[in-house]
Amino acid sequence: MGLAELVRKGEVTATELLQTALSRLEAVNPQINSVVIRLDELARRRAQQSLSGPFAGVPFLTKDLFQEMEGAPNYNGCQALKRAGHVAPAHAEITRRWLDAGVVIFGRTNTPEFGAKGVTEPHLFGPTRNPWDIRLTPGGSSGGSAAAVASGVVPMAGANDGGGSIRIPAACCGLFGLKPGRGRNPWGPDLSEYMHGGVMNHVLTRSVRDSAAMLDATQGPELGSLALITPPERPYLEEVTLPPGKLRIAFSTASPIQAPVHSSAIEAVRKTAQLLSDLGHHVEEAQPELDQVQAAKHFITIWLVNCALFVQEVKQRTGCGWEGFEPDTRAMAEFGLAMTGLEYLSAHTGAKQCNMTMAKFFQKHDLWLTPTLAAPPGPIGSADIPAWQRQALRLASTLGLTRVAMRAGVLDQLAHDNLEWLPFTQLANITGLPAMSMPLFTTETGLPSGVHFTAPMGREGLLYRLAGQLEQAQPWAGRFPKI
Repeated sequence: MGLAELVRKGEVTATELLQTALSRLEAVNPQINSVVIRLDELARRRAQQSLSGPFAGVPFLTKDLFQEMEGAPNYNGCQALKRAGHVAPAHAEITRRWLDAGVVIFGRTNTPEFGAKGVTEPHLFGPTRNPWDIRLTPGGSSGGSAAAVASGVVPMAGANDGGGSIRIPAACCGLFGLKPGRGRNPWGPDLSEYMHGGVMNHVLTRSVRDSAAMLDATQGPELGSLALITPPERPYLEEVTLPPGKLRIAFSTASPIQAPVHSSAIEAVRKTAQLLSDLGHHVEEAQPELDQVQAAKHFITIWLVNCALFVQEVKQRTGCGWEGFEPDTRAMAEFGLAMTGLEYLSAHTGAKQCNMTMAKFFQKHDLWLTPTLAAPPGPIGSADIPAWQRQALRLASTLGLTRVAMRAGVLDQLAHDNLEWLPFTQLANITGLPAMSMPLFTTETGLPSGVHFTAPMGREGLLYRLAGQLEQAQPWAGRFPKI
């Protein structure tokens, strides 16, 4: 918003801002590998146009996943699509709304293949690295966007979230990340929603106000929307400056999948609970009365089947075989293909039951506070499926024994291993609830640490109102990585 104001006042031009962003990208991208598709000339032509909107002239990056831009490469982190030279035939609706807001898009950011992991390490482009420590992951799947924002290339960048992919990298990189609730932002023009509305587009930002103002610019129904969600009571940007009143906030630190939680994550929540209490909110330790281990299994089932669908669509589009995909993607897709329709419907029904439980929980509490992550970001490569497991899964597939492997508990173990450090975010996806990660505190070693708030359906405004208060009480604007 600050840059847009400078453009409006004539103190800088969009071209000057673009050149500044490009220069910063040249300086840091060799170290962090955040931007993998460059659109420099397209951006230069746009910067010379007469732009309008709340972010007119502001440099911007989109994620190389779903956020298509007409005529630009669109690979979704997938080798098969890159080999086929896939180009987006039209703007995604979210991209069109970003352009209507006046941004100047000059590149696309790195993502794991199909956004299927909580880290950003695709074979296609190589790993994105955390600006706070390039040995570590920036999280995923919007890790490329998070790294670009955290390192000062842009003030905000496009992201999306199907299991925590906005909030996980926000926590890893010291940013603000809000996942809108089901139906708040568009998903067209090809689909009315993705993964039953569990996947949502928005942005990663340094400030709360930028996130709120961009949601003002993009929220609302589109052609083919399955449901018309209640419009916001007032602009989200206005919510940021309003006092939230005395809220009833529940908090918990136990892992939903009964795994260890790092002391730094627990400490961040307890510090936040104390800060909330000091600000006059009623804070108590409580959590929803649902089987969160079973909820995690519902999420994994839905996720794997949708991954399999994505793989099948790419095979049909490009004519490739399994060689077009990463081994870990193949493993996930093979499990998805082995699921029955009854198993998928059971998981979806279970997710809807979680909605009812959360609605009852929010009759007593306004918000729910947890860690965003169960541990600080790990080293690059630490989230890979071990080679022996990968080989065993491939052998099971070759012999037609994938379902046998599932019954033997292999899938449950894989799910546990992959969710162990990020078990808190998926519930908001299978329920479609709005949620946010805030970088209020750091670990003892100086790494970012996120705290996570989940709100009732349609209450993004409440999240922004509290976020504005906490940003003032515990500011992070002065924290920058050494890079």
